[in-house]
Amino acid sequence: MPNSAVFVPHFHWDREWYEPFQVFRHRLVSALDTVLETAEADPDFRFTVDGQMAAVEDYLEMRPENRDRVAALVREGRLAVGPWLILLDEFLCSGETIVRNLRMGWAAAERLGGAMPIGYLPDMFGHIAQMPQILARAGIDHAALWRGVPGSVDGHAFRWRAPDGSEVRTEFLFDGYDNGLDVLLVPDRIGSALGEYDRMTAERWGGDPVLAMAGTDHNAPDPQLAAWLRRASGEERPITIATLDEYVRGHVRDEVHSVVTGELRSHVRGNILPGVLSVRLGLKQRMAVAERTVDHAERMNALWSRRDDSAFLSLAWHKIIESTAHDSVVGSGTDETCDQVAARLEEAAQTARAVRDAALAEPAALVPGDGHLVANPLPWARTALVEVDVAAPAAGSALIANTADGSSHPVQLVSEAPTVLSDERLDASQLERVLRRIHRRELFGRQIDRYELTPNLLVFHLAEVPAGGPFDLMVLRGEVAAAAAAHPGRWRVRTLTEARATALVAVPVPASGLAGLRVRTSHGTAAPATRSAPATATSGALSNGLVEVAVAADGTLDVTGVDGTVLTGVGRLVDGGDRGDSYNYAPPALDAPVPEPTSITVDVLETGPLRSRVRVTRVYEWPAALSSDRDVRGYRTVPTPVEMLVELRAGEPFVRISTSFLNQCADHRLRFHVPLPEPVATSASAGQFAVTERGLTAEGGWGEYPLPTFPASSFVSAGPATVLLDHSTEYEVVDDGSALALTLLRAVGSISVNIHPLRDEPAASEIPAPGAQELGMRIEHRLAVVPSAAGWRGADAVALAEEFRNDVLVVRGTAPGGGRLPEDTTGVRVEGRDVQVSSIRRVVDDAHGAGTEVRLTAMSDTGSTVRVTGSFREATTVDLLGRPIAPVPVRDGLELTLAPWEIRTVVLR
Repeated sequence: MPNSAVFVPHFHWDREWYEPFQVFRHRLVSALDTVLETAEADPDFRFTVDGQMAAVEDYLEMRPENRDRVAALVREGRLAVGPWLILLDEFLCSGETIVRNLRMGWAAAERLGGAMPIGYLPDMFGHIAQMPQILARAGIDHAALWRGVPGSVDGHAFRWRAPDGSEVRTEFLFDGYDNGLDVLLVPDRIGSALGEYDRMTAERWGGDPVLAMAGTDHNAPDPQLAAWLRRASGEERPITIATLDEYVRGHVRDEVHSVVTGELRSHVRGNILPGVLSVRLGLKQRMAVAERTVDHAERMNALWSRRDDSAFLSLAWHKIIESTAHDSVVGSGTDETCDQVAARLEEAAQTARAVRDAALAEPAALVPGDGHLVANPLPWARTALVEVDVAAPAAGSALIANTADGSSHPVQLVSEAPTVLSDERLDASQLERVLRRIHRRELFGRQIDRYELTPNLLVFHLAEVPAGGPFDLMVLRGEVAAAAAAHPGRWRVRTLTEARATALVAVPVPASGLAGLRVRTSHGTAAPATRSAPATATSGALSNGLVEVAVAADGTLDVTGVDGTVLTGVGRLVDGGDRGDSYNYAPPALDAPVPEPTSITVDVLETGPLRSRVRVTRVYEWPAALSSDRDVRGYRTVPTPVEMLVELRAGEPFVRISTSFLNQCADHRLRFHVPLPEPVATSASAGQFAVTERGLTAEGGWGEYPLPTFPASSFVSAGPATVLLDHSTEYEVVDDGSALALTLLRAVGSISVNIHPLRDEPAASEIPAPGAQELGMRIEHRLAVVPSAAGWRGADAVALAEEFRNDVLVVRGTAPGGGRLPEDTTGVRVEGRDVQVSSIRRVVDDAHGAGTEVRLTAMSDTGSTVRVTGSFREATTVDLLGRPIAPVPVRDGLELTLAPWEIRTVVLR
């Protein structure tokens, strides 16, 4: 008996890719015009708008008069919209960004009549392990996707299980999201073509109707589609037109026995294009900065501001989410497209920064101008190293820091600024021109404290915070004019500032809290010792009592951890050719890897006691480019200095490492190696609410060589080596399990190449993308290495990664100088091991008023016991869309038991 068939008319809309956003939007408007006209003319027609509201929003911005037409079709169930705001790359943004994407998309769809309750993920380059839990905790129990499904799935559906045990029934689009198009090539032969397709794929359907996805990229279906299908339908093989939701809920069996747990990154049924993890580094870094800035802005606004800046925060989130699209942050677009993504992420960060700074300005108004306010974005107390600009100590004096409780804290002097800002000689007739530099009291970015006016000499004394009396610019103008008239000829004008210095201070800051800090000159009083062993540095070694670092003769590092674990050769750089494209790495036929430098220099920059720093500069001879046929790495080399800044801070159990170089070479891949004491069989990386364990190989079988390169967000671990990360990073365990390699740069020149050694079919057209070569760009990375025989769990890597990525925020006080520092203040406090707090933000409910939403995840397979304290009296558990689930008892705080890998959201009031 032939299977019946359900056709789902749709399109897949890449918002920007080989054309920039506005060019694609012009096509989008025409396509959706056709969809509306077709649906209104034919009541049998249905359409699924790609699962993302961005396409609808972009359309209605150009066609606002059609909003009611769209809403009418949504309410009738003939136009399926949402639930996402945009179809994202799941591995190149944070888990919190994924949640916000779903929330914003769902809310936008509800305003039009209702969201499609299907986790539609048709074209992502693999899928994160926690996606089933994200969907389930938003009330969505079905998904549909294509790439990444393992070979163990032999039907058209499976149960996808998250690490916490949550499951969603998942429709496997095993032939892609355009599998119905070949059947439609000849409208008069749809029946026979459908029969052939049914016979070819019969083992997949198991008696369920054939799902024919009738759509492709950037095109509306033919307006005659419904008529064609009516003609082709018959009693033997009935054909139905439906939305994806209608197919899943009305035409297939719910009983699915195949279960897949965790992430989907198999190459067996489709390319997952792993090279996007490492191409166009700047986009990945900008994404991390934007996400971190908006997160901090939300926390500061919720805890310390009387102003509700939710409109600005929503704008920042919208721009971030737009940029997560699977052809945006991945960097697989043209140069102009990627420039636009970068600008959008910058704008998101700028918007969030404005909210953050405005929120901190409120408590900073209580801090004297000769002091600083320190804000801790993390919900646990910490002692953080802050860098502040202060008055430099006089000869024979030292600096000391005080906090509000009167305690003293050590200070490390880092640098001193010049005190003479200008020394000019000019005619008396030109003095008025000098005064034009003054804006009210500001001159050269500082404030005029006082001035001296004597015959033929004008001296300005500047300060950060004026100690003198009032300053009247009009009085000064009159005095200078009179002096110039009385004393013509040559004048000398000097602008002096108080001696300033950059100082490091170790400041205790409460959980999610605020602390005041004042640095002053200490006369005859020794600076207090650090509470932990001091950080020290010599030309060949660094130490802080917890970590020992030795600089080897080849410029690599030997790092010894708290438990005596030794990692040798950390920071070995290996540069090789790359003849691939933005989607996939490929080595040239004749590669010439460069693993060794030609020269090495070591400079001691800081000797402690709070921070010690050494700069290791290695010069490499890297080939300039591949040969014209891209098969041979060229013989002309470019000497390239790579600076590696090695840093230890007092009290930190890891070594911070920053690398920097000016890229002058094309067609190459550079990797940072962490050799392992013994070979390993697995690695693990943290990201998107989970730590995912992986083997040394990847499953292949489609047409893409299964390189075992994997994504990591906040840290990656292999054996006794854990590396804390600043942004999403590609890694691979190499040398038969003997080294962890992190990709610092992939420089390529094309979106896709037609003939690729490791991929059968082109991923796109062969369009030049010279910007992806990163030529002339300074390539910078920031990471930290934690040696621990106990692995990432024993090293407490979840907490360390949060501290590494989230510096405290420091602003100068704005109250009159000399006053008392305000008392330290604690915000929301979260206690519990291996708990990630991804969000603390203000929420407003019409029924319950304002509250603070906190999202927590147990980042372990044993679960976590969590205690939350703060100024709240009641708590409610909500789902990921913010809908109340149940009240939670509050007794001197909130006690929560999180199951392994569980995501929990609570609102505190």
